[in-house]
Amino acid sequence: QVTLVESGGGLVQAGGSLRLSCAASGRTIGNVAMGWFRRAPGKEREFVAHISWNGGNTYYADSVKGRFTISRDNAKSTVYLQMNSLKPEDTAVYYCAERTIYSNTYDAPGSYGYWGQGTQVTVSS
Repeated sequence: QVTLVESGGGLVQAGGSLRLSCAASGRTIGNVAMGWFRRAPGKEREFVAHISWNGGNTYYADSVKGRFTISRDNAKSTVYLQMNSLKPEDTAVYYCAERTIYSNTYDAPGSYGYWGQGTQVTVSS
């Protein structure tokens, strides 16, 4: 059983940056893919970014491509989401998740079996 804990959220002005962290405990995540999702008020959870087990492959939602960067440090069992040029529409609760189903696509929430509790990101205009 793995426990995922996100941190790094907060309030930032439009155009600013934040770096989210997702720390895993309970067992290693060094051999699994990880993802970031977000849920804005009144909206469904949506895919943000995905990273393969060794960081060799990354995928992003079109809405964040070029602004967000996902990375990982397996020695620290931590996954990061660097968010630059933030926009008010990026306001959401951000969740990290461990991918457990590889027959589904990487951007489907159902492909992930373990989730953190989320961290709030608020971008003011």
